[in-house]
Amino acid sequence: MLLVRRFEERVLQLFTRGELFGTTHTYIGQEANAVAVLNHLEERDIVFSNHRCHGHYLVRTGDAEGLFGEMMGKAEGICGGRGGSQHLCRDNFFSNGILGSTAPIAAGMTLAEKLKGSDAIGALFLGDGALGEGIVYETLNLISLWKIPLLIVVENNYYAQTTPLKTHFAGSFTDRAKAFHIEADEFKSNDVEFLYEGISDIVEDIRRNQRPRFLVLHTYRLSAHSKGDDFRPADEIKHWTEKDPLKILKPRLKSNIAESLEQEVKRVLSYAEEAAREMPFPSLNESQPQPEYCLEMVRQ
Repeated sequence: MLLVRRFEERVLQLFTRGELFGTTHTYIGQEANAVAVLNHLEERDIVFSNHRCHGHYLVRTGDAEGLFGEMMGKAEGICGGRGGSQHLCRDNFFSNGILGSTAPIAAGMTLAEKLKGSDAIGALFLGDGALGEGIVYETLNLISLWKIPLLIVVENNYYAQTTPLKTHFAGSFTDRAKAFHIEADEFKSNDVEFLYEGISDIVEDIRRNQRPRFLVLHTYRLSAHSKGDDFRPADEIKHWTEKDPLKILKPRLKSNIAESLEQEVKRVLSYAEEAAREMPFPSLNESQPQPEYCLEMVRQ
């Protein structure tokens, strides 16, 4: 969680200084979700993220260097500097900035693994705003009918960009999944240890019974939707700051351990940033080869 938090804070600083390309949507405040879900998955499992993908990617891969390089537009970034902040592809991890678009792709790739008999499962991360997209419900219908072992994780941070949940969402999150006979769970906590324990049985059930599950995690982003467009009430943000997942966990650590973690994360990110700066930019005159793992996905 600390690695994700410090990476995202540094990203906002670098954008302010004009050192990164494109845009960004940070994961500050939601780190417990990624850690609690993704640490139950195996290397063979497929993960699909969305526009707010840095936290998911870092927990899945630990590749801060590649992510810095990608956002700097470097040839040795995750996708050769072409994907930017939102469009990542590496080691069974994929993200896309088009709202809800990853749902049918995640279902299809997970179904392919089931047909191959690989026993891999899929995990799809959506925001609450994505439940306004019809393609998500088409996906719920198919994963239920075809018993696709896909975990759909809805991270409800109460805002679809700048639109409050209460003005765009009617009914219940879990009832929407249950309408398709998909078992649904929800947790209202930023306590990573509580979430980790609760999600363990859910992932095990998906893998054992080869069926979909639906999980709602009520959380809150402590940063703006993007780099600066924040119109939320100050007292609301202050309220959720007290529920910061790092603030919840830190008192459980001995002070020397907490400090050593800070220093280690600082060292890792400093090295990653400097390594990314040393990467070359793509050639303007020649076709730039894609990273080997992207080429391998194409071959498969």
